[in-house]
Amino acid sequence: MRTVRGSSLWLSVEKDAAEMRDALLTPVRRFPWATNVTLYGCLFAAGDFVHQRFSRKERVDWTHTRNVAVVAFGFHGNFNFFWMRFLERRFPGNALRAVLRKLLLDQTLAAPLAISAFYTGVSFMEGREEMLQDWREKFLNTYKTGLMYWPVMQVNRSLSHTLLQQTVTAWISHVHALHDTQFLNFALVPPLIRTAFTGCCGFIWATFLCFSQQSGDGTITAALDWVRGVEHKPQERTSGTDRAE
Repeated sequence: MRTVRGSSLWLSVEKDAAEMRDALLTPVRRFPWATNVTLYGCLFAAGDFVHQRFSRKERVDWTHTRNVAVVAFGFHGNFNFFWMRFLERRFPGNALRAVLRKLLLDQTLAAPLAISAFYTGVSFMEGREEMLQDWREKFLNTYKTGLMYWPVMQVNRSLSHTLLQQTVTAWISHVHALHDTQFLNFALVPPLIRTAFTGCCGFIWATFLCFSQQSGDGTITAALDWVRGVEHKPQERTSGTDRAE
């Protein structure tokens, strides 16, 4: 009797989950570009806000948050959306060879460009005279950190569907797949929502970038010290608005 009730409950949960999934994916299917790009920009802005709040600033610098949002929406969201489409069309499927090709291109071409666009774009929005200063000082460290974070996340888009079917039950049971995100993205996430998925992963990355741009040096060590509350000599930058004041 308990088995029958348990099965019925499980089927009901599955049905509700499927309906929720369809409801969430409907706008994505109808407006994939707008949905993905808007979400990407909002998540970057949220990452900057979280960084500022955790930094215990006296007030939130909304000008800086706006600058980050403009750069993320204007470049990163659009670039990532069309880049993902290009990779999928150029190397379709979930075979290991295709996954590795996507990963190699993503880390050798897209990653350096995205990091450079962030540092120079925010500097431009802030009206700095030396737009390349942050890029020169922090690009290499940030790129190295990204190599430790993004590859595992990106491969996610391309692991084989068969592997997903064989392992997803055990994976869900053990909920330790979060740090596999980019590895997961190429393998497990449908192409329709990959940009949004990357944006969610990018929330963590955006928080790290905003920390590095305002207070850090692009290394994971500095970020972990910040999370633990270890005091460092501040390297805070002021926005163009602040300087004007």
